[in-house]
Amino acid sequence: MKALLIFNREPYDNTDVTWNGLRLAGKLVEGNHEVRIFLMNDAVDMARDVCRPPEGYDQDLSQMLKDLIAKGAVVKVCGTCMARCGIYKNHPYFEGAEKSTMQALTDWVVDSDKVISF
Repeated sequence: MKALLIFNREPYDNTDVTWNGLRLAGKLVEGNHEVRIFLMNDAVDMARDVCRPPEGYDQDLSQMLKDLIAKGAVVKVCGTCMARCGIYKNHPYFEGAEKSTMQALTDWVVDSDKVISF
């Protein structure tokens, strides 16, 4: 099965929405499903090394994303959002997070069996 997970939220937004989405992605990868992750809006920060957990938060979401990439998940980041969004504008993105387009997201949506947005 091909699963597309679209993340929109700032990684550390005082909820566990992003963390739970990454946990789901991890279980899908463990189940040998094809996992595609598209970061939009303020979620682009998750693919920047400068993004760190706030004091008192026990999960490193950027490291979770890196671990998913290492296990075969494909991560694309909205190119327009890279320039416009996030707390850490103008900071570099880590390896494995590919600059992408709305057309690529459109293609993924059409080609995926399941699409989930966080």
